[in-house]
Amino acid sequence: MLAIGQPPYLTDIKRPVKRMMFHAGMARVLILYATTEGHTARVAERMAQRLREQGNTVKALRAEPSAMQPDLERYDGVIVGASVHYGRHPGHLRALLRVHRAALGARRNAFFSVSLSAGGPGAKPQAARRYVDTFLRQVGWQPQQTATFGGALQYSKYGALKRLVMILFVGLAGGDTDTSRDYEYTDWDAVDRFIHAFAQALDG
Repeated sequence: MLAIGQPPYLTDIKRPVKRMMFHAGMARVLILYATTEGHTARVAERMAQRLREQGNTVKALRAEPSAMQPDLERYDGVIVGASVHYGRHPGHLRALLRVHRAALGARRNAFFSVSLSAGGPGAKPQAARRYVDTFLRQVGWQPQQTATFGGALQYSKYGALKRLVMILFVGLAGGDTDTSRDYEYTDWDAVDRFIHAFAQALDG
C-alpha cells in the first residue's frame, strides 16, 4: 500500500459548503472507478447519491480489465476515481483512459484519488498529489477538477501477507495496527464539497 497520510488534498474547491443545497439538474453523469478492497466504490456511490439527489441520472461503473469499454458519448459529465496501492493507480485504468482522452476532454470531467497518503496518521499530502500527477501525466489527461481523499485500512479484507506488511508499515507511522477491526480515514464532507463543485459546473 502507501505511506500513511493526512486529510485530503483538494484542488478547485476554495470554500467550505456547510449544507448541500443543490439545484435540480437533468445531466447524465458517469462515475467510472477502479477499486481493490471496495472503499473507492463507497466514495463513488456517495458521489452518485449526491448527484441523484438533485435530479441527475448517474451511473457508477467499476472499471475492470476485461469489461466492455464505456460509451462516454452518452454522458454530459464523467468523474473518474481510483485507489492507490504501492504508490500506483491501476494500470488497466490508465490504459482505458488513454483510449478515451478525447471523449473525456469534450465534456465536464474530474478525477479523484483515494489513498492512505491522503488521509490517516502521518502526513504525506505531497506524496498523494505526486501519485495523481504521475498518473495523469501517463494518461495524457488534464481533468478540470481533481481531489485526493483519505482511504481505509481494511484488515478484514487483506490476505495474510498483506496484513503483515500493513501492520509493519502502519506501525512505523504510528497508525492503527489492531487487526480485529477496520479503519476509515475519508473526509466525507470533503467528498461532498468535491461533488458540489462538479454539480455547479454542470449547471453552468
